[in-house]
Amino acid sequence: MVETVSLGILMQGKMSGYDIKKIAEQSVSLFIKMSYGSLYPALKRLVSAGHLIEEETNDSKNKKLYAITEQGRSYFMNWLREPLQANKREHLLKLFFYDYLDESTRLQNLQAFQHTLRSGIAQMEAVQGIVSKELEQIPNKDDYYYRVSVMHYGLQFFRMEHDFFSKMIEKGEW
Repeated sequence: MVETVSLGILMQGKMSGYDIKKIAEQSVSLFIKMSYGSLYPALKRLVSAGHLIEEETNDSKNKKLYAITEQGRSYFMNWLREPLQANKREHLLKLFFYDYLDESTRLQNLQAFQHTLRSGIAQMEAVQGIVSKELEQIPNKDDYYYRVSVMHYGLQFFRMEHDFFSKMIEKGEW
């Protein structure tokens, strides 16, 4: 998935691995975690597969810039055209078996996950504020309709999941 996300980000233009990670953190980090340890090997695989071109800058930092090739663009667009699939939510699988855990561990884990959700909500709200201001400056907002829609979905989803965990912690009735 890191490969595909990287290709999607590079559809915007040539950039460094640092730039790719920064854009991912500001846009899709709540859906996929991308570390430098996963990003750079993925970029190397994409270069080997002919999906990217790697360019040395020969500046003081000696950083590399990556650009998507026609083959990479075609690969990405084929992936994008595939039917949508529901995401695997591993934490729900674990929750299914939480009756086997002792109450203190359950509560500790549920509260820790809920804290993570609150952080995600705060991050999404901050991004939403930035994006709203940027959209005011853009003449054709429709060019960003789906990206903005996913941002709104993410915020609503994480709020719903936060409410779900609140109910679990309180052991509320369903």
